[in-house]
Amino acid sequence: MPARRLSLSMLAAAAAATLLSSGDSHGQTAAAAVQVSRPAGQVVLPQSSLARPEIPERLARTHLQIFVPEATTSIAPGAGFFETPASVACVMGLVVVTDGCNPQVVTTTAGKGSHAIAVVDAYDYSSSASSDLATFSSQFGLPAPTASNFQVIYGTGNPSSGCVNGPQPPSASGTGWDLEESVDIEWAHALAPLATIYLVEANSNSFTDLFNAIAVATACVHAVGEGEVSMSWGSGDFAGETSYDSSFTGSNSVAYFASAGDSPGVNYPASSPNVVGIGGTSFSRNPSTGAFQGQVAWYSTGGGPSPNETRPAFQNGLAAIVGSQRGTPDASALADPNTGAWVYNSTYYGSGSWIVVGGTSVATPIVAAIVNRAGFFWGSAPNALTNIYQIAGSSQYGNYFFDVNNGYCGGTYEPFLPAYTESNYATPWDFCTGWGSPQGSHHQTVE
Repeated sequence: MPARRLSLSMLAAAAAATLLSSGDSHGQTAAAAVQVSRPAGQVVLPQSSLARPEIPERLARTHLQIFVPEATTSIAPGAGFFETPASVACVMGLVVVTDGCNPQVVTTTAGKGSHAIAVVDAYDYSSSASSDLATFSSQFGLPAPTASNFQVIYGTGNPSSGCVNGPQPPSASGTGWDLEESVDIEWAHALAPLATIYLVEANSNSFTDLFNAIAVATACVHAVGEGEVSMSWGSGDFAGETSYDSSFTGSNSVAYFASAGDSPGVNYPASSPNVVGIGGTSFSRNPSTGAFQGQVAWYSTGGGPSPNETRPAFQNGLAAIVGSQRGTPDASALADPNTGAWVYNSTYYGSGSWIVVGGTSVATPIVAAIVNRAGFFWGSAPNALTNIYQIAGSSQYGNYFFDVNNGYCGGTYEPFLPAYTESNYATPWDFCTGWGSPQGSHHQTVE
């Protein structure tokens, strides 16, 4: 009998059932069910996130989803319990936990950050990037962008020239890439507000252009010493992807982060053994009080064993789970658009709008910023992964991660079987959330 495709309501019921049958032994207490309080609406994909069979493997798509309220409903920060910089900082242990981390109440943001975070995206959003980031920052009490802490770089020139502008890329306006760019700069700034943010724009979403921009972004990070490169996009794993892996090994001061995808399966470059792959979680809140109750695996997160990348040495301790292949993701953060995050963008809808977003596109700059804020500059992407796995596999695990051990991900129908259930594994690592979500209580401060 062919496998049956499950509806979203059936998926949610299955996630809740998994929650109810599982305990929490590492960190945050799991919720009894994924509960949200939001206006009526639906989740849609921007054009840039659509997977279409006519799109070649080496064209990237964003891993971004949008919560759209009903036509009669307008939303802005304060509506529902969608996440803010302060509420995410509270949930992730970057500040002292108060008021149940209620997004409508807490206002203390993460503070800290140093050196640089470069986010790489396609097409040009430069005319609105700084003003949109300023609106976001003003709303949530973050430092305003200035010429010294935020720069847009056209990553279209020769990377050997360093962190300098090439020709201006075509406009991103209304494509979804413009919204992606606002998500990336705003959420990197939200959790590492003292880091310099570079928005490095590729000429297109082709891997050729994006990887040129990655090389430029690496030069930008080098210019201020060390830091992170965040990539909230990807393509399904493909034969020949290993030829790109060396793009992430030439630097001795940059760690690379990439989104694991928003559908069953494995995505590149998150599956590269030289990139930290980031999956997604759902936040559960009391629908009446807004109090945070726990995280579960987001059922749409990408993850699994890569068919094209062999198991790296840092995953040898997980051989019983990943087999002979590279397993993804490595860590996770907020991604469910139904429990999503606020972003401000003035171009996607043609005018200034507060938008609720999700997808592993959101999780990736969040994790990159938390690593930056913690001051974990490990010299290179391979060293970063080796250190992450050494810490996570030790008795120090609970000081650095929340074990998201409820929920499931993966396929519920062919060809995406099997489904991965969080509670199936004795180790905190799994194909849904990797080691879980990073937590910062070991360097907790009140800013």
